[in-house]
Amino acid sequence: MTLESKIKNKSATIGVIGLGYVGLPLAVAYASKGFKTLGIDTDQEKVDAVNRGRNYISDVDSRRLAQVTKKGGLTARSDYACVSSLDVILICVPTPFTKSKDPDISYILSAAEGIAKRLKKGQLVILKSTTFPNTTEGYVLPILQRNGLRVGKDFFLAFSPERIDPGNKRFNATNTPVVVGGVTKRCTALASLVCEQVTPKVIQVSSPKVAEMEKLLENIFRSVNIALVNELAQLCDRMGGVDVWEVIEAAATKPFGFMPFYPGPGIGGHCILVDPFYLSWLARQYDFQTRFIALAAETNENMPFYVKNMILREISKLPVTIGRARIFILGVGFKRDVADTRHSPALKLMELLLEDGAKNLSYNDPYVARVTVNARELESVAVTPATLRSADCVVITTDHSSYDYDLIGRHARLIVDTRNAMKRVANPRAIVVRLGDGV
Repeated sequence: MTLESKIKNKSATIGVIGLGYVGLPLAVAYASKGFKTLGIDTDQEKVDAVNRGRNYISDVDSRRLAQVTKKGGLTARSDYACVSSLDVILICVPTPFTKSKDPDISYILSAAEGIAKRLKKGQLVILKSTTFPNTTEGYVLPILQRNGLRVGKDFFLAFSPERIDPGNKRFNATNTPVVVGGVTKRCTALASLVCEQVTPKVIQVSSPKVAEMEKLLENIFRSVNIALVNELAQLCDRMGGVDVWEVIEAAATKPFGFMPFYPGPGIGGHCILVDPFYLSWLARQYDFQTRFIALAAETNENMPFYVKNMILREISKLPVTIGRARIFILGVGFKRDVADTRHSPALKLMELLLEDGAKNLSYNDPYVARVTVNARELESVAVTPATLRSADCVVITTDHSSYDYDLIGRHARLIVDTRNAMKRVANPRAIVVRLGDGV
């Protein structure tokens, strides 16, 4: 039976390498559609959790995960021994950067090595991890062809970038359109067919390089526009008399040619922070400098430093030193209503405050029970009238929907609001200092 037939009648076995924010939702989606699905992850805790039907990703339906694991539709393991039994292999591993901001594709290469040792005729490999153009053809393909198998004839290879948006209640792995670019036309067709089994709309492009660049464009677009409003927020603070939030809301009334983006304490997560550096690194290989993109990334990276200085400025007005000031951080997830703390600007801000002498630092996050900052273990503290009143400065770094902002405004004494969260509170008793408010 051909691979195409197996995919169409759902007898194909799907393998997902990497059971994180991208891989686990996809594994559950395929298993829910009736495909036998095997997950591979080097983290034994994740493997054990999946095999027990226990969820650890907020965007995954816990009940559905439990159902597909109970029925045997989804199982997990920590080695590559099962690769030869798979028909389709999705690579969903992390792609971080190094300390010098160069791409780290070691997880992709490790996955490719694990597959290559067991690659057989008729298999399809789809790289989902965000990376720079030519990763699929320049790095993964040579590894897979070492044993003499030919791409497009003996096996198939494509790139289809993930489009997971943590915390998004509207779009997920099953209803977000995906882009697919194969090494050959046959590769593209088969990869598209696989993606269509869980996602209704698939857009084919001419090559993996186009798909890889498209993914970077998606996230660099956001990086650049967030940097723009972050810089405007700083300018409004310096000018005085102009509130950047009011400016943005007014501009958003234009029904064409404008899309609102909002300032904040920085950007986090994986893609938006990382992708500009992946593209800048690639550009240097061609003696090209992506100055505009690099400047945007630099602006966003500087925001935690700017917010730290805001806090220090406000504390300097109080009869307390930074070493004795009680600072209460609200929200350490990198965005609203998620537990994801990858590259969280709140954690960077906490790190900077500790380095500047803050000793009485605490935080709350309804989704994150504990964090480690500068080797210091912190546990989430409940938001109560007492904790708010005892704080010299409350800092809103993530505007979670579950926070009672009226309560916060009533009992806190000083609030540094980096998300304009207090806009919904009329006449708060606290002194409220907002990022970009121009006061």
